[in-house]
Amino acid sequence: MPDPSVPPTPPVPLSALLAREDLALRQIAGPTDPDIVIHWAHTSEMADPYPYLLGGELLLTAGVHIPEAAGSGTYFDDYVSRIVAAGGAALGFGLAPVHDTVPRALVAACESYDLPLLEVPPQTTFSGVARAVWQLMAQARLAELRRVTEAQQSLAAAASRPDPVPSVLRQLAQRVGGWAVLFGPEGAEVSSAGRPVESAAREALGELTEVVRPSGPGTPTSATDTVFGTHLAAYALGPGHGFVLGVAAPRRDPADHTIASVAAVLLSLLTGEQQSGTGAARTSALVRLLLGAAPPDVAPLLGTGKWLVVHARPDTHTPDPVTASALGAALGSPFVDLAKDVVRVLVPADRDPAPQPGWTLGVSDPAPPTEWPAADTRAARALARARATRTPLARHGTRPGLAELVPHDDAEAHARTLLQPIAHTPALVDTLRTWLSLHGSWDRTAVALAVHRNTVRQRIARCAALLDTDLDDPDVRMELWFALRT
Repeated sequence: MPDPSVPPTPPVPLSALLAREDLALRQIAGPTDPDIVIHWAHTSEMADPYPYLLGGELLLTAGVHIPEAAGSGTYFDDYVSRIVAAGGAALGFGLAPVHDTVPRALVAACESYDLPLLEVPPQTTFSGVARAVWQLMAQARLAELRRVTEAQQSLAAAASRPDPVPSVLRQLAQRVGGWAVLFGPEGAEVSSAGRPVESAAREALGELTEVVRPSGPGTPTSATDTVFGTHLAAYALGPGHGFVLGVAAPRRDPADHTIASVAAVLLSLLTGEQQSGTGAARTSALVRLLLGAAPPDVAPLLGTGKWLVVHARPDTHTPDPVTASALGAALGSPFVDLAKDVVRVLVPADRDPAPQPGWTLGVSDPAPPTEWPAADTRAARALARARATRTPLARHGTRPGLAELVPHDDAEAHARTLLQPIAHTPALVDTLRTWLSLHGSWDRTAVALAVHRNTVRQRIARCAALLDTDLDDPDVRMELWFALRT
């Protein structure tokens, strides 16, 4: 017969229902396989319950439909065979008020057709049995949701590790108690984790991946099979990627499917960027930089557009890889760098960063790849200003100013001469720059530099002495600010 139209709730092991002491149910016939499950309870006194069953039921009856001479004919064989044909999972027979004992012929028929038969004592109502079934289903559903939630969290954490693909596969294999493997576009095994499987199951899984590998319109995104008791599943990782996730496990239930689907989504994100032309070019650019290529030579691989450098600090804790990765995803960029207490993100200029809950951001002005180091400095200054003014996001200004009216070489020479007395003390230079940018506020400068306000006062006094100037004079401040910006 076709598979029963079971509900989306998890099934209940028959053994769990029998273990309920308040019901006092007793199995008197049929198999006692612990894998027998029921999907719902249904009461019927019809002589032929077949038209009213969907499959997977615990059918409850008090025997009202049984004729007096039923024991001498084929009534019970016909009755039980119809239940089995309809996909019934078990039969519960209630004692009293119609029958004091379960008819022997019914016991024999259930034994013959391998249908579990339960004796329901007089003090147990059928509604009580049905309620117990739904209670067990609710408990199973809660456990399933908890398992899926925990698996999602662990898979997300695995995806943020330095070796994300093997980490996700290891976590998936652990969660489903089986073997997880990533197949490349050409069908070769790229990476795998978990318990090894029989060669026949491994071969069958490889064949199953070809079912979901993109080959044209109508190609399924997932497929399942069972080989020698091992449940196999294959998931295509996004349109056009060519990568396929394969899973071999001793069981397959809705929770396992959900967990594997989450892993497939994460692996699709991890492999998709590498397969796209843009992703490959960016990866090539990073490799060339690491191998010593000059930034101007690498810049064309990163496109002709401009980028933003974002510096971010969490408001309440030290950043970690998971939160840093989440921030990058929120800003729409995979280029994330985690430092001691600051996260740096490289974002295409067409994606305007917005304030992020729990973070303070400093954003540079748009810059081509050749000017990223300067943009990085400007992002750091914007972050310091945002923290000092307690605003969630600060941007580096891009308006034309005085600097554009003075030739760069002349401005640089003037700045070098003016700042020479403090140029070799970075702490003094940074403190003076921050103090001037915050309009001489001791408290805000202390917050921005993470030092005590007395330290700020001491450093500013030292700057005034070394520069031999009056820092309260607005003309002096303007000239120093111009020099510091240069």
